[in-house]
Amino acid sequence: MKRRICIVGSGTAGLHLAYALKEEFDVTVIHHRSVDQIRNGRIMSTQVHFGATRRRENRFAMPKWDEQALIESIHISIGNQKLFTGMLKEPALSVDQRLYFSHCIEDLAEKGVSFRLKKVVKENIETLTDEFDLVIDCTGKSGPLMPFPIEEELSPFQTPQRKCIVGYFLGIKPNTPQGIGVTVLPELGEMFEIPAITEHGPVTILFIMAIPNRNLDVFQGIKTAEEFTLKMRTATQKFFPEIHKRIAEEKFSLCDEHGFLQTAIIPAIRKPYLTVKNKLVVGCGDSVFLNDPITGQGCNLSSYCAEKLYETLIEFKDSTWNTQVGESYWNRTKQFVKEVTEWTNAMTLPLPEHVIQLLLQGAKDQAKADEIAEWFADPRTAYQDFSSATTI
Repeated sequence: MKRRICIVGSGTAGLHLAYALKEEFDVTVIHHRSVDQIRNGRIMSTQVHFGATRRRENRFAMPKWDEQALIESIHISIGNQKLFTGMLKEPALSVDQRLYFSHCIEDLAEKGVSFRLKKVVKENIETLTDEFDLVIDCTGKSGPLMPFPIEEELSPFQTPQRKCIVGYFLGIKPNTPQGIGVTVLPELGEMFEIPAITEHGPVTILFIMAIPNRNLDVFQGIKTAEEFTLKMRTATQKFFPEIHKRIAEEKFSLCDEHGFLQTAIIPAIRKPYLTVKNKLVVGCGDSVFLNDPITGQGCNLSSYCAEKLYETLIEFKDSTWNTQVGESYWNRTKQFVKEVTEWTNAMTLPLPEHVIQLLLQGAKDQAKADEIAEWFADPRTAYQDFSSATTI
């Protein structure tokens, strides 16, 4: 008889785990929103699946997506000065999570994964540990359900470092070559421009990360799609004129009335396992490895950790699942989590002088520009560059 695994949450971590584990284990996913509620609800985030994540999706035979909106490049600007366009080694892709999650849930259900529509609260965990051989907390940014211990060294912030302002828009001429635009406004915040696929077709995500209470933090009190669209138009005109000049005024609108979001998070990294009634419980994704969105690593880190948890459980498939298994999973993920997190935390602060010099080198040297583009696809390279005091 296959061992029974319960995954709580149907975001990136939970769905990647369900695909990875379904052949070897009896998998049940518990989540609190129906497919229709997900598909027709508010956007949940931004997302860019870089090359390594797309390879994991292929490894676990996850659904394929239209590749007309492939992301091939990273366009870097500081203030109103365009520095360079770096080319990615492997193309990336952004699919609206409403479409991605709902489609994956339907596909997994057809392939034998069980789904329960139920909101799990902390008081339910003991009941679940009685029913299943392993409970995995993939509750995302709203989690965790259990008090996984915080890694203080990797969790220096007590308040949100950015206000995240996101809209999925029609009517913006894309960058050429098609890619992500990254504009840094020193002491104010950042703008990320991301081409994406939605149920309505291709869109451009405008993602402002405003330092709280600075001049870019201008979306307070915005409640409706119309107000949000108007404010984004005026914000791009004032702060991001290069984007604004590519806006077709008569076509500029959100892709649907739920295509906008405002949020703020406090990043926190936790040790991803503990025991409940002498049974192992593990965490995966944002519930335990929650980074600031500034480097676009949320879904990629969730996917990475899902793969490492899968590999751990396969290694210990016929063993007792105890704290040794939890420690093995943590050891597999710890270094990568540290590197992603320290780079991400550094990006929320003023850029170090040696990093500014690297960016200026990229403006003169295409090979260096391409290396910098890889920061986002392989954050280990970013960690190395940010940790080094040299520009060679």
